[in-house]
Amino acid sequence: MSVGPTGPVGGAPATVPEDPYAMVRTGGYLKLLLVATVIGVPVCAASFGFLTLVHALEPLINEDLPRALGFAGTPLWWPLPMLAVAGLLVGLTIRYLPGNGGHEPADGLTVGGAPALSALPGIVLAALASLSFGAVLGPEAPLIALGGGLAVGAVRLMNLNMPGRAVATVGAAGSFAAVSALLGSPLLGAFLLMEVSGLSGPMLGMMLVPGLLASGIGALIFIGLGNWTGLGTYSLALHDIPRATEPTLAEFGWALVIGVAAAVVASGVRRLSLFLKGRVVRHRVPATVVMGLVVGALAVGFAEATGKPATEMLYSGQSALGSLFRDSAGYSVAALLLLVLCKGLAYCASLSAFRGGPIFPALFIGAAGGVALSHLPGLSLTPGFAMGVGAMCVAMLRLPMTSVLLATLLMGYNGLTVMPLVIVAVVVSYVVALRLTPAAPATPPAAG
Repeated sequence: MSVGPTGPVGGAPATVPEDPYAMVRTGGYLKLLLVATVIGVPVCAASFGFLTLVHALEPLINEDLPRALGFAGTPLWWPLPMLAVAGLLVGLTIRYLPGNGGHEPADGLTVGGAPALSALPGIVLAALASLSFGAVLGPEAPLIALGGGLAVGAVRLMNLNMPGRAVATVGAAGSFAAVSALLGSPLLGAFLLMEVSGLSGPMLGMMLVPGLLASGIGALIFIGLGNWTGLGTYSLALHDIPRATEPTLAEFGWALVIGVAAAVVASGVRRLSLFLKGRVVRHRVPATVVMGLVVGALAVGFAEATGKPATEMLYSGQSALGSLFRDSAGYSVAALLLLVLCKGLAYCASLSAFRGGPIFPALFIGAAGGVALSHLPGLSLTPGFAMGVGAMCVAMLRLPMTSVLLATLLMGYNGLTVMPLVIVAVVVSYVVALRLTPAAPATPPAAG
Protein backbone atom coordinates (compact mmCIF):
# COMPACT_ATOMS: atom_id res chain seq x y z
CA MET A 1 0.00 0.00 0.00
CA SER A 2 1.41 3.41 -0.98
CA VAL A 3 1.72 6.15 1.56
CA GLY A 4 1.00 9.79 0.86
CA PRO A 5 2.28 12.85 2.73
CA THR A 6 -0.70 12.92 5.04
CA GLY A 7 -1.17 9.20 5.63
CA PRO A 8 -2.27 6.03 3.85
CA VAL A 9 -3.84 6.61 0.43
CA GLY A 10 -7.59 6.28 0.62
CA GLY A 11 -7.63 6.37 4.40
CA ALA A 12 -8.00 8.97 7.12
CA PRO A 13 -5.12 11.44 7.49
CA ALA A 14 -2.47 10.25 9.93
CA THR A 15 -2.31 12.14 13.20
CA VAL A 16 0.85 14.18 13.49
CA PRO A 17 2.38 13.41 16.90
CA GLU A 18 2.46 16.37 19.27
CA ASP A 19 5.94 17.69 19.97
CA PRO A 20 6.63 16.62 23.59
CA TYR A 21 9.24 19.36 23.99
CA ALA A 22 7.10 22.21 22.68
CA MET A 23 6.60 23.60 26.18
CA VAL A 24 10.37 23.89 26.71
CA ARG A 25 10.62 26.27 23.74
CA THR A 26 8.06 28.70 25.14
CA GLY A 27 8.69 31.80 27.20
CA GLY A 28 6.51 30.32 29.93
CA TYR A 29 9.06 27.58 30.55
CA LEU A 30 11.82 30.16 31.02
CA LYS A 31 9.54 31.93 33.48
CA LEU A 32 9.06 28.60 35.26
CA LEU A 33 12.84 28.13 35.60
CA LEU A 34 13.22 31.67 36.94
CA VAL A 35 10.43 31.18 39.49
CA ALA A 36 11.93 27.84 40.61
CA THR A 37 15.32 29.53 41.11
CA VAL A 38 14.00 32.55 42.99
CA ILE A 39 11.67 30.56 45.25
CA GLY A 40 14.37 27.94 45.87
CA VAL A 41 16.47 30.40 47.87
CA PRO A 42 14.04 31.09 50.77
CA VAL A 43 12.86 27.47 50.68
CA CYS A 44 16.43 26.27 51.23
CA ALA A 45 16.96 28.81 53.97
CA ALA A 46 13.83 27.56 55.74
CA SER A 47 14.96 23.94 55.33
CA PHE A 48 18.39 24.79 56.73
CA GLY A 49 16.68 26.47 59.69
CA PHE A 50 14.56 23.39 60.31
CA LEU A 51 17.59 21.10 60.36
CA THR A 52 19.50 23.55 62.56
CA LEU A 53 16.64 23.58 65.07
CA VAL A 54 16.46 19.76 65.13
CA HIS A 55 20.20 19.44 65.74
CA ALA A 56 20.14 22.16 68.43
CA LEU A 57 17.24 20.57 70.32
CA GLU A 58 18.76 17.07 70.45
CA PRO A 59 21.62 17.91 72.91
CA LEU A 60 19.41 20.44 74.68
CA ILE A 61 16.87 17.73 75.55
CA ASN A 62 19.29 14.86 76.11
CA GLU A 63 22.20 16.61 77.85
CA ASP A 64 21.45 20.17 78.99
CA LEU A 65 17.97 19.56 80.41
CA PRO A 66 18.97 16.77 82.87
CA ARG A 67 21.89 18.89 84.10
CA ALA A 68 19.56 21.85 84.57
CA LEU A 69 17.33 19.59 86.69
CA GLY A 70 20.27 18.75 88.97
CA PHE A 71 21.52 15.45 87.56
CA ALA A 72 25.26 14.94 87.20
CA GLY A 73 24.73 13.52 83.72
CA THR A 74 21.98 11.99 81.63
CA PRO A 75 20.26 9.26 83.68
CA LEU A 76 19.92 5.84 82.11
CA TRP A 77 16.12 6.06 82.31
CA TRP A 78 15.96 9.53 80.70
CA PRO A 79 14.65 8.36 77.27
CA LEU A 80 11.46 6.98 78.85
CA PRO A 81 9.86 10.28 79.98
CA MET A 82 11.27 12.19 77.02
CA LEU A 83 9.77 9.81 74.43
CA ALA A 84 6.48 9.81 76.34
CA VAL A 85 6.41 13.62 76.13
CA ALA A 86 7.25 13.38 72.43
CA GLY A 87 4.38 10.95 71.92
CA LEU A 88 1.98 13.30 73.67
CA LEU A 89 3.09 16.30 71.60
CA VAL A 90 2.96 14.40 68.32
CA GLY A 91 -0.41 12.82 69.09
CA LEU A 92 -2.00 16.15 70.00
CA THR A 93 -0.49 17.83 66.92
CA ILE A 94 -1.79 15.14 64.57
CA ARG A 95 -5.23 15.18 66.13
CA TYR A 96 -5.89 18.89 66.47
CA LEU A 97 -3.80 20.74 63.85
CA PRO A 98 -4.51 20.75 60.09
CA GLY A 99 -2.53 18.43 57.84
CA ASN A 100 -2.45 15.28 60.01
CA GLY A 101 1.18 16.08 60.90
CA GLY A 102 2.32 15.09 57.41
CA HIS A 103 2.26 11.72 55.70
CA GLU A 104 2.27 8.42 57.60
CA PRO A 105 5.88 7.11 57.48
CA ALA A 106 4.68 3.52 57.79
CA ASP A 107 3.28 3.89 54.26
CA GLY A 108 6.77 4.53 52.87
CA LEU A 109 8.22 7.59 51.21
CA THR A 110 5.58 9.14 48.97
CA VAL A 111 5.43 12.40 47.03
CA GLY A 112 1.88 13.59 46.52
CA GLY A 113 0.59 17.09 46.07
CA ALA A 114 2.29 19.84 48.04
CA PRO A 115 0.57 20.48 51.39
CA ALA A 116 -1.32 23.70 51.99
CA LEU A 117 0.38 26.50 53.92
CA SER A 118 -2.11 25.95 56.75
CA ALA A 119 -0.81 22.37 57.16
CA LEU A 120 2.87 23.30 57.44
CA PRO A 121 2.86 24.35 61.15
CA GLY A 122 1.45 20.95 62.14
CA ILE A 123 3.92 19.11 59.90
CA VAL A 124 6.88 21.03 61.32
CA LEU A 125 5.76 20.68 64.96
CA ALA A 126 5.11 16.93 64.66
CA ALA A 127 8.49 16.40 62.98
CA LEU A 128 10.36 18.51 65.53
CA ALA A 129 8.80 16.64 68.44
CA SER A 130 9.56 13.28 66.79
CA LEU A 131 13.12 13.92 65.63
CA SER A 132 14.41 16.06 68.51
CA PHE A 133 13.22 13.76 71.30
CA GLY A 134 14.72 10.61 69.77
CA ALA A 135 12.15 8.86 67.57
CA VAL A 136 13.85 6.56 65.05
CA LEU A 137 12.96 8.51 61.91
CA GLY A 138 14.75 10.85 59.50
CA PRO A 139 14.12 14.46 58.43
CA GLU A 140 13.69 13.87 54.68
CA ALA A 141 9.88 13.51 54.55
CA PRO A 142 9.18 16.72 56.52
CA LEU A 143 11.72 18.55 54.35
CA ILE A 144 10.01 17.36 51.16
CA ALA A 145 6.64 18.57 52.50
CA LEU A 146 8.10 21.85 53.76
CA GLY A 147 9.89 22.59 50.49
CA GLY A 148 6.90 21.78 48.30
CA GLY A 149 4.39 23.53 50.52
CA LEU A 150 6.41 26.75 50.79
CA ALA A 151 7.10 26.84 47.04
CA VAL A 152 3.47 26.36 46.01
CA GLY A 153 2.29 28.71 48.74
CA ALA A 154 4.68 31.42 47.52
CA VAL A 155 3.43 31.07 43.93
CA ARG A 156 -0.18 31.44 45.05
CA LEU A 157 0.53 34.33 47.42
CA MET A 158 2.37 36.22 44.66
CA ASN A 159 -0.56 35.55 42.31
CA LEU A 160 1.73 34.64 39.41
CA ASN A 161 -1.19 33.28 37.38
CA MET A 162 0.60 30.05 36.46
CA PRO A 163 -1.24 26.96 35.14
CA GLY A 164 -1.75 24.01 37.45
CA ARG A 165 1.01 21.88 35.91
CA ALA A 166 3.53 24.71 36.28
CA VAL A 167 2.54 25.23 39.93
CA ALA A 168 3.02 21.50 40.56
CA THR A 169 6.45 21.69 38.92
CA VAL A 170 7.46 24.58 41.18
CA GLY A 171 6.30 22.56 44.18
CA ALA A 172 8.39 19.59 43.08
CA ALA A 173 11.37 21.91 42.58
CA GLY A 174 10.92 23.19 46.13
CA SER A 175 11.01 19.62 47.41
CA PHE A 176 14.13 18.93 45.32
CA ALA A 177 15.85 21.98 46.78
CA ALA A 178 14.92 21.15 50.37
CA VAL A 179 16.11 17.54 50.37
CA SER A 180 19.05 17.60 47.94
CA ALA A 181 21.79 18.86 50.26
CA LEU A 182 20.65 16.54 53.06
CA LEU A 183 21.52 13.47 50.96
CA GLY A 184 24.98 14.82 50.14
CA SER A 185 24.35 15.39 46.41
CA PRO A 186 21.82 17.39 44.36
CA LEU A 187 21.87 14.57 41.80
CA LEU A 188 20.92 12.00 44.43
CA GLY A 189 18.01 14.14 45.59
CA ALA A 190 16.82 14.42 42.01
CA PHE A 191 16.97 10.63 41.50
CA LEU A 192 15.09 10.09 44.76
CA LEU A 193 12.18 12.31 43.81
CA MET A 194 12.24 11.08 40.21
CA GLU A 195 11.80 7.45 41.29
CA VAL A 196 9.23 8.30 43.94
CA SER A 197 7.10 10.35 41.53
CA GLY A 198 7.28 7.67 38.80
CA LEU A 199 7.63 10.13 35.90
CA SER A 200 9.14 8.94 32.63
CA GLY A 201 9.70 10.03 29.05
CA PRO A 202 9.79 13.67 27.92
CA MET A 203 7.65 14.76 30.87
CA LEU A 204 10.40 13.57 33.19
CA GLY A 205 12.93 15.87 31.55
CA MET A 206 10.64 18.89 31.67
CA MET A 207 9.89 18.31 35.35
CA LEU A 208 13.44 17.35 36.21
CA VAL A 209 15.22 20.43 34.83
CA PRO A 210 13.56 22.92 37.25
CA GLY A 211 14.16 20.45 40.06
CA LEU A 212 17.84 20.03 39.20
CA LEU A 213 18.23 23.80 39.01
CA ALA A 214 16.56 24.23 42.40
CA SER A 215 18.69 21.40 43.83
CA GLY A 216 21.89 23.07 42.70
CA ILE A 217 20.78 26.39 44.16
CA GLY A 218 19.77 24.56 47.34
CA ALA A 219 23.17 22.93 47.72
CA LEU A 220 24.86 26.32 47.33
CA ILE A 221 22.53 27.88 49.92
CA PHE A 222 23.21 25.05 52.37
CA ILE A 223 26.98 25.36 51.89
CA GLY A 224 26.88 29.13 52.22
CA LEU A 225 24.74 29.12 55.35
CA GLY A 226 26.79 26.29 56.83
CA ASN A 227 30.04 28.18 56.35
CA TRP A 228 28.58 31.50 57.48
CA THR A 229 27.08 30.10 60.68
CA GLY A 230 29.79 27.49 61.32
CA LEU A 231 27.08 24.84 61.73
CA GLY A 232 27.98 22.72 58.69
CA THR A 233 25.56 21.49 56.04
CA TYR A 234 23.96 18.51 57.85
CA SER A 235 24.54 16.44 54.71
CA LEU A 236 25.05 12.69 54.70
CA ALA A 237 28.81 12.10 54.45
CA LEU A 238 31.42 9.64 55.71
CA HIS A 239 35.07 10.34 56.31
CA ASP A 240 38.20 8.20 56.79
CA ILE A 241 36.77 5.18 54.97
CA PRO A 242 39.14 2.19 54.80
CA ARG A 243 40.24 1.55 51.23
CA ALA A 244 38.25 -1.17 49.49
CA THR A 245 39.98 -3.82 47.38
CA GLU A 246 38.63 -5.27 44.14
CA PRO A 247 35.54 -7.44 44.71
CA THR A 248 36.15 -11.14 45.25
CA LEU A 249 34.01 -14.16 44.45
CA ALA A 250 33.30 -14.62 48.15
CA GLU A 251 32.04 -11.04 48.42
CA PHE A 252 29.65 -11.61 45.52
CA GLY A 253 28.33 -14.56 47.49
CA TRP A 254 27.91 -12.29 50.49
CA ALA A 255 26.00 -9.83 48.27
CA LEU A 256 23.39 -12.53 47.72
CA VAL A 257 23.18 -13.26 51.45
CA ILE A 258 22.94 -9.58 52.43
CA GLY A 259 20.29 -8.91 49.77
CA VAL A 260 18.06 -11.74 51.01
CA ALA A 261 18.62 -10.89 54.69
CA ALA A 262 17.82 -7.19 54.17
CA ALA A 263 14.61 -8.06 52.30
CA VAL A 264 13.46 -10.37 55.10
CA VAL A 265 14.26 -7.81 57.83
CA ALA A 266 12.60 -4.98 55.91
CA SER A 267 9.51 -7.10 55.26
CA GLY A 268 9.21 -7.72 58.98
CA VAL A 269 9.64 -4.01 59.73
CA ARG A 270 6.97 -3.01 57.21
CA ARG A 271 4.46 -5.60 58.38
CA LEU A 272 4.91 -4.82 62.08
CA SER A 273 4.81 -1.05 61.57
CA LEU A 274 1.60 -1.27 59.52
CA PHE A 275 0.07 -3.59 62.13
CA LEU A 276 0.92 -1.12 64.90
CA LYS A 277 -0.27 1.83 62.82
CA GLY A 278 -3.70 0.22 62.52
CA ARG A 279 -3.93 0.23 66.32
CA VAL A 280 -2.46 3.69 66.80
CA VAL A 281 -4.93 5.52 64.54
CA ARG A 282 -7.85 4.27 66.66
CA HIS A 283 -6.54 5.95 69.82
CA ARG A 284 -4.09 8.49 68.44
CA VAL A 285 -2.89 10.39 71.53
CA PRO A 286 -2.58 7.59 74.15
CA ALA A 287 -1.29 5.10 71.59
CA THR A 288 1.43 7.51 70.40
CA VAL A 289 2.52 7.99 74.02
CA VAL A 290 2.71 4.19 74.39
CA MET A 291 4.82 3.91 71.23
CA GLY A 292 7.12 6.59 72.66
CA LEU A 293 7.52 4.56 75.84
CA VAL A 294 8.33 1.47 73.74
CA VAL A 295 11.10 3.35 71.91
CA GLY A 296 12.43 4.70 75.22
CA ALA A 297 12.38 1.25 76.86
CA LEU A 298 14.30 -0.26 73.94
CA ALA A 299 16.93 2.48 74.23
CA VAL A 300 17.29 1.91 77.99
CA GLY A 301 17.56 -1.85 77.50
CA PHE A 302 20.22 -1.45 74.81
CA ALA A 303 22.26 0.94 76.96
CA GLU A 304 22.01 -1.33 80.00
CA ALA A 305 23.03 -4.45 78.05
CA THR A 306 25.94 -2.95 76.08
CA GLY A 307 27.23 -0.04 78.17
CA LYS A 308 26.79 2.21 75.12
CA PRO A 309 24.85 5.50 75.31
CA ALA A 310 21.15 5.25 74.56
CA THR A 311 21.65 7.85 71.84
CA GLU A 312 23.49 5.19 69.80
CA MET A 313 20.09 3.58 69.26
CA LEU A 314 17.83 6.64 69.23
CA TYR A 315 17.35 9.25 66.49
CA SER A 316 17.58 8.72 62.74
CA GLY A 317 21.12 7.32 62.70
CA GLN A 318 22.24 9.88 60.11
CA SER A 319 25.02 11.37 62.24
CA ALA A 320 25.79 8.00 63.85
CA LEU A 321 26.70 6.31 60.56
CA GLY A 322 30.17 7.83 60.62
CA SER A 323 30.87 6.83 64.22
CA LEU A 324 29.55 3.30 63.55
CA PHE A 325 32.06 2.97 60.71
CA ARG A 326 34.92 4.61 62.57
CA ASP A 327 34.39 2.81 65.90
CA SER A 328 33.25 -0.55 64.54
CA ALA A 329 36.12 -2.30 66.32
CA GLY A 330 34.58 -1.20 69.63
CA TYR A 331 31.43 -3.22 68.95
CA SER A 332 31.24 -6.93 69.52
CA VAL A 333 29.13 -9.01 67.17
CA ALA A 334 26.57 -9.51 69.96
CA ALA A 335 26.35 -5.73 70.54
CA LEU A 336 25.88 -5.10 66.83
CA LEU A 337 23.13 -7.71 66.57
CA LEU A 338 21.41 -6.24 69.63
CA LEU A 339 21.70 -2.79 68.06
CA VAL A 340 20.03 -4.05 64.87
CA LEU A 341 17.25 -5.72 66.89
CA CYS A 342 16.52 -2.76 69.20
CA LYS A 343 16.86 -0.15 66.47
CA GLY A 344 14.63 -2.22 64.18
CA LEU A 345 11.87 -2.56 66.79
CA ALA A 346 12.13 1.15 67.69
CA TYR A 347 11.94 1.89 63.96
CA CYS A 348 8.67 -0.06 63.74
CA ALA A 349 7.17 1.79 66.70
CA SER A 350 8.30 5.16 65.33
CA LEU A 351 6.96 4.45 61.83
CA SER A 352 3.58 3.54 63.25
CA ALA A 353 2.97 6.68 65.32
CA PHE A 354 5.53 9.48 64.89
CA ARG A 355 6.30 11.77 61.96
CA GLY A 356 9.46 11.74 59.87
CA GLY A 357 11.10 9.90 57.00
CA PRO A 358 12.02 6.21 56.65
CA ILE A 359 15.38 6.54 54.86
CA PHE A 360 18.07 7.12 57.46
CA PRO A 361 17.07 4.47 60.05
CA ALA A 362 16.98 1.93 57.20
CA LEU A 363 20.50 2.97 56.16
CA PHE A 364 21.76 2.64 59.73
CA ILE A 365 20.18 -0.78 60.32
CA GLY A 366 21.61 -2.06 57.04
CA ALA A 367 25.03 -0.62 57.84
CA ALA A 368 25.07 -2.18 61.33
CA GLY A 369 24.08 -5.54 59.87
CA GLY A 370 26.84 -5.28 57.25
CA VAL A 371 29.41 -4.41 59.92
CA ALA A 372 28.30 -7.43 61.99
CA LEU A 373 28.64 -9.76 58.98
CA SER A 374 32.10 -8.35 58.18
CA HIS A 375 33.40 -10.29 61.21
CA LEU A 376 32.81 -13.47 59.21
CA PRO A 377 35.29 -14.88 56.64
CA GLY A 378 35.23 -13.55 53.10
CA LEU A 379 33.71 -10.13 53.79
CA SER A 380 35.65 -6.96 54.66
CA LEU A 381 34.26 -3.93 56.45
CA THR A 382 33.81 -1.41 53.62
CA PRO A 383 31.93 -3.68 51.16
CA GLY A 384 29.80 -5.10 53.99
CA PHE A 385 28.87 -1.60 55.12
CA ALA A 386 28.01 -0.43 51.58
CA MET A 387 26.00 -3.54 50.66
CA GLY A 388 24.04 -3.37 53.91
CA VAL A 389 23.15 0.27 53.27
CA GLY A 390 22.01 -0.32 49.67
CA ALA A 391 20.12 -3.56 50.33
CA MET A 392 18.19 -2.25 53.33
CA CYS A 393 17.44 1.04 51.59
CA VAL A 394 15.89 -0.62 48.54
CA ALA A 395 13.99 -3.14 50.65
CA MET A 396 12.29 -0.33 52.58
CA LEU A 397 11.87 2.27 49.82
CA ARG A 398 11.59 0.12 46.65
CA LEU A 399 13.81 2.67 44.82
CA PRO A 400 16.66 0.63 43.24
CA MET A 401 18.50 3.41 41.38
CA THR A 402 18.45 5.74 44.38
CA SER A 403 19.65 2.93 46.66
CA VAL A 404 22.64 2.09 44.44
CA LEU A 405 23.62 5.75 44.08
CA LEU A 406 23.19 6.48 47.77
CA ALA A 407 25.32 3.54 48.90
CA THR A 408 28.10 4.22 46.39
CA LEU A 409 28.23 8.02 46.76
CA LEU A 410 28.30 7.57 50.52
CA MET A 411 31.56 5.62 50.21
CA GLY A 412 33.42 8.44 48.46
CA TYR A 413 36.37 7.30 46.32
CA ASN A 414 35.63 3.67 47.30
CA GLY A 415 32.19 3.93 45.72
CA LEU A 416 33.20 2.79 42.23
CA THR A 417 35.14 -0.15 43.67
CA VAL A 418 32.21 -1.52 45.67
CA MET A 419 29.51 -0.57 43.15
CA PRO A 420 29.28 -4.05 41.49
CA LEU A 421 28.70 -5.63 44.90
CA VAL A 422 26.14 -2.99 45.85
CA ILE A 423 24.24 -3.51 42.59
CA VAL A 424 23.99 -7.27 43.17
CA ALA A 425 22.86 -6.81 46.78
CA VAL A 426 20.30 -4.14 45.79
CA VAL A 427 18.84 -6.20 42.93
CA VAL A 428 18.53 -9.33 45.09
CA SER A 429 16.98 -7.37 47.95
CA TYR A 430 14.57 -5.58 45.61
CA VAL A 431 13.31 -8.79 43.97
CA VAL A 432 12.98 -10.71 47.25
CA ALA A 433 11.27 -7.78 48.99
CA LEU A 434 8.69 -7.53 46.22
CA ARG A 435 8.07 -11.28 46.36
CA LEU A 436 7.54 -11.05 50.12
CA THR A 437 5.00 -8.24 49.70
CA PRO A 438 1.39 -9.45 49.54
CA ALA A 439 -0.26 -8.71 46.20
CA ALA A 440 -2.74 -5.85 46.24
CA PRO A 441 -6.36 -6.99 45.88
CA ALA A 442 -7.69 -6.68 42.34
CA THR A 443 -9.95 -3.70 41.74
CA PRO A 444 -13.33 -4.79 40.40
CA PRO A 445 -14.27 -3.23 37.05
CA ALA A 446 -16.54 -0.22 37.22
CA ALA A 447 -20.13 -0.74 36.21
CA GLY A 448 -20.84 0.36 32.68
